[in-house]
Amino acid sequence: MSYEVEKLEHSMAKITIEVSAEDFEAAMQKSYIKNKKRIAIPGFRKGKAPRKMIEKMYGPEMFYEDAADFAMQDAYKEAYDSCELDIVSRPEIDVVDIGSGKPFIFTATVAVKPEVQLGQYKGVEVEKQEIKVVAADVNAEIDRVREQNSRMITVDDRAVQKDDIAVIDYEGFVDGEPFEGGKAEGYSLTIGSHSFIDTFEDQLIGKNAGDKVDVNVTFPEEYHADELKGKPALFKVEIKEIKSKEIPELDDEFASEVSEFDTLKEYKASVKKMLTERKKAQVQRDKENEAVEKAVENATVELPGPMVDEQVSQMVNEFASRLSQQGLSIDQYMQMTGMQPQMLMDQMRPEAEKQIKTRLVLEAVAQAENLKATEEDVDKEMERIAEMYRLDAAKMKESMGDEEKEQISKDAEVRKAVEFLAKEAVEVEGAAETADEDAKETEEA
Repeated sequence: MSYEVEKLEHSMAKITIEVSAEDFEAAMQKSYIKNKKRIAIPGFRKGKAPRKMIEKMYGPEMFYEDAADFAMQDAYKEAYDSCELDIVSRPEIDVVDIGSGKPFIFTATVAVKPEVQLGQYKGVEVEKQEIKVVAADVNAEIDRVREQNSRMITVDDRAVQKDDIAVIDYEGFVDGEPFEGGKAEGYSLTIGSHSFIDTFEDQLIGKNAGDKVDVNVTFPEEYHADELKGKPALFKVEIKEIKSKEIPELDDEFASEVSEFDTLKEYKASVKKMLTERKKAQVQRDKENEAVEKAVENATVELPGPMVDEQVSQMVNEFASRLSQQGLSIDQYMQMTGMQPQMLMDQMRPEAEKQIKTRLVLEAVAQAENLKATEEDVDKEMERIAEMYRLDAAKMKESMGDEEKEQISKDAEVRKAVEFLAKEAVEVEGAAETADEDAKETEEA
């Protein structure tokens, strides 16, 4: 096997690969072995006809497609491993010359990692944020914990109110006829959640357990079922049960149940400390994100189309995986939303371009500043990944191959580049404060 590389415009390259006649003959023989069982020749049992006899009757061309596949797999891998290109896309293959008894020639057009021209990345301006936690923040967090520790109780001494959960049986009718999907038993409906159409929930307020209620509503014009769009409907509803959320009292007993502290005062102090640490981490993330965005904005890089296509495909696959975890296939999602595959890819393309450019710029910053990942950096990155996926970091490290470890090392260098940009950034007062100061200076002038 031999190859030649031709660099093209827009970070593309064409690799012309020649497979020797001998190697292509071996591929032809593999193709014959694969296909002979489905070929019938008079005078021979199926699958027993010699290759020369088959080629004489049908021509050697019948083996070319699989022979080309066999030859290309090995030859392209060898060229990929030995050429000095940093290939970032699947190859687009074109056959140049194919024939029995002669070299097989094909081309592989690929995208290569584009060059990045860094602009200003050190000393970019980012908005200064105050790390401040007030009483309202503490109270909101404690209310959230109280909400989490609430319990549902059955109500039998009053009517339905907002925020209650009404357990109902219902059946819907349009033009006097029941419709598909319009019936349920024992459904728990949170009053005020607006999860049901129109004024359905409002019409249950003031009703009691055991009541049978006629609920009149109108389906919205944009409803997903065409046969129901804009149609008035009657729901026969029976209220089986009313439930209310009981939130625990805010006192020392509550504090001792949800924390390691005995008093509400101590618990509130610990919540404030936790929120302060959380705020610090958020402010640091915001600073990093803004510094990275500025560095990316100031850089110049031309992304090859196939590289972006690869990223879009990966994002679509990840999206489909998340849908499947929710019990929904990508085809079902398309049907429900009216989305077409190309529309989905077009929607994801800008984000794909942003992700690629950001990664390339951060890699360029790491290279420019000689930010090499130490073993400690790699271990830290592995711990971060293990925590994200709830894995054991030590076991994960043992199971990784050299390529995976190399990728994590690169990820650690990118992480160091993010930290470097944030450290070098210059914090300035926010736009709102600056605008106020400008207005004040104008008035004084």
